[in-house]
Amino acid sequence: MIKREKIFITGRVQGVGFRPAVYRIAKSLGLTGFVYNDTKGVTIELQGEQGKCEEFLMRLKSDDKPPLAEIKSCEVTEVSVVEAQEEFRIEASDLAGSAVSQVTADMVVCGDCLAEMADENNFRYKYPFINCTNCGPRYSIVKRIPYDRCNTTMSKFEMCENCAAQYLDVNDRRFHAQPVACGKCGPKVWLTDGGGQIIDEQSDSAIAKTAELLKDGKIAAIKGVGGFHLAVDALNVDAVKRLRQRKQRDYKPFAMMTDSIEKIKRYAVVDEVAEQLLKSPQSPIVLLEKKGDTAIAPAVAEGVSMFGFMLCYAPLHFLLFAEGREVLVMTSGNISDESLICHNEKALEKLGDVADVFLMHDRDIYRRVDDSIIHIIDGQAVFLRRSRGYVPTPILMQQETERDVLATGGDLKNTFCLAKGNQLICSEHMGNLEDAGVYHHYVNSIGHLSFLFDFEPEKVVCDLHPGYLSTQYAKKVSHDEMIMVQHHWAHIASVLAEHGLGGPVIGLACDGTGFGSDGAIWGCECLIASLEKFERFGHLDYYLLAGGDLASKEAVRGVLGLLKKIYGDSFKIEDFHWLLERIEPDKSKIKVILEQLEKKVNTVETSSLGRVFDAVAAMIGLGSYNHFEAQLPMALEAIIQSGIEEHYDFAISDGEPARISFEKMVAQLIADVRDGVAEGIISAKFHNCVAAALVQMAVRARQSCGLDTVAISGGVFCNRYLTNRLIKLLKKEDFCVLFNREVPANDGGVSVGQAAIVAYVKT
Repeated sequence: MIKREKIFITGRVQGVGFRPAVYRIAKSLGLTGFVYNDTKGVTIELQGEQGKCEEFLMRLKSDDKPPLAEIKSCEVTEVSVVEAQEEFRIEASDLAGSAVSQVTADMVVCGDCLAEMADENNFRYKYPFINCTNCGPRYSIVKRIPYDRCNTTMSKFEMCENCAAQYLDVNDRRFHAQPVACGKCGPKVWLTDGGGQIIDEQSDSAIAKTAELLKDGKIAAIKGVGGFHLAVDALNVDAVKRLRQRKQRDYKPFAMMTDSIEKIKRYAVVDEVAEQLLKSPQSPIVLLEKKGDTAIAPAVAEGVSMFGFMLCYAPLHFLLFAEGREVLVMTSGNISDESLICHNEKALEKLGDVADVFLMHDRDIYRRVDDSIIHIIDGQAVFLRRSRGYVPTPILMQQETERDVLATGGDLKNTFCLAKGNQLICSEHMGNLEDAGVYHHYVNSIGHLSFLFDFEPEKVVCDLHPGYLSTQYAKKVSHDEMIMVQHHWAHIASVLAEHGLGGPVIGLACDGTGFGSDGAIWGCECLIASLEKFERFGHLDYYLLAGGDLASKEAVRGVLGLLKKIYGDSFKIEDFHWLLERIEPDKSKIKVILEQLEKKVNTVETSSLGRVFDAVAAMIGLGSYNHFEAQLPMALEAIIQSGIEEHYDFAISDGEPARISFEKMVAQLIADVRDGVAEGIISAKFHNCVAAALVQMAVRARQSCGLDTVAISGGVFCNRYLTNRLIKLLKKEDFCVLFNREVPANDGGVSVGQAAIVAYVKT
């Protein structure tokens, strides 16, 4: 029996060789019809014997589909048979309609392309931009969808005869591979000095010369897929120190790159999960436990217990390491916390005093995209930064939003999110909006993604904090309705969204700061939350912080706030001079802060758990200043002594809301410091105390509301020890535990929670 079916497929099905795969399967089965891309996905009309049509779908959903393809939905409708149709063909893309089709993220160069690049007889031998439908740049070069060459930054490169033949050959893996090119017709690489003077304009020798200069301790700015990296030899102590000085990044750990798992294993512990992540097509930076006594320069990652490693992902990287490099620092090409640089002229302007040489190319980057960062929690991959390789892959909702929603996120580790149809499309990592360049990039990025997905916000959602730049931006946007969402509710909503749930759940949201609905600064919250509403069941008992945003930098402010909370009017500096003088030697500054606390001048009530971590790290003697976000908490985690089960005491008050008190914990901890107890033991007892208190709060919430699912989110849960211990203890109490995996637990996931709340339609 001959039948004809119309098949509509959504998901990651454009720019990954999906149409050629459809063509090849249909031809092998003797089926007729056609396939084309449109703004929503891929449409197929298929005609032939019923059994053959069924086999077609089975093969398309199995291993016959392209490696990078991901089918999210497949709708099949029977239509009228077309008489005298004798072939199956690929038709031109249909540009009509609203764009909701997924844009594929940038992917690591595949093994087939690497083999060709190493083959002296191949016309792409040593070509640093080799790619096919199974690999290479996508999101960073696309200007609009559908994903066709004319809509990318490759449109200015006219294909030569050889490349065009492959591009048009449906049986070739480069059929409609939009960035396809070779040394004759495609982008070129060259090497310049910091003033822009050409050192070498031949790709092969420019790459070899760069490798030689890196060996000699020079700093190179290298243009990659989503922007520039600053590179130095990670084994060269002086070179790493010089990079820190020039980049104005004195403390924050650097990421590293090498070309094999075997090399990474020389310096870090790589388990099976980590190895799969490192070798994945997304090729993220993965945080790995350091091995002792390695040759890595200490300044690469001082004060932390982890190295951040990634494998080469661009052909250019592989060619560079083929010149004999062992391991390179590969850090974002910017100054301090400014935006990643992706344009050649801007790189020379901003990095001319940082890099000794610039390895550049002329394939334009349309979207600057930082490297993604992942660590492992409870044996699973968890984002710290979601960017290259993963963006803009959407999170799918169970229902469709009635109107397009723009969520503007927070101000730190900013992302924004578009809710369109059943998709939550989260942007790549933007950064700190207080930097003017980052804010400018943020505004432009909202415009670009809105254009890319034919998006026009009818609702805009932002953080409750009135001073956030993301909130102020939301107020300027043309829209029908603006909604403000409490920060910690958004954290928990992000967990619900990625797990496809509406709630309610018990939500444990812990971080450094979030504007509360009572005007206080929240940061250790137990919520009963759904996507519809939340109530505050409990929180860390308020203490005072003096100095506003300075408290997130200067740990002494948290220390004094906690001491005043415990001892009240009986607190005397003289009783704690031995503790305070190593945290803040300036006695007059301590007196000023205490006067602020006593008179409540420029102070705020807070339940911030992040500032407690800062204070504990300072009291132990690990430092007194956060030169980058969470520096002190990271140092505190790094020294934990394993095998310690003991914890400090805490109390939870009855009442609405319930309140956690760490007064006993602080007093006991100070006594341990005074008595010379090992730092690692103190850190372990502190972390164990926090975990035990949160579990007890969740137990109380269950007794009150009957829920047995706990969702955890917030920047504090970027702490691996605390999060792993908390999950273990919650499961021991028979809770179902949900945590962020598709977006970061830190503020990089807030926009997804905001969008999910406003997009939610109760079914």
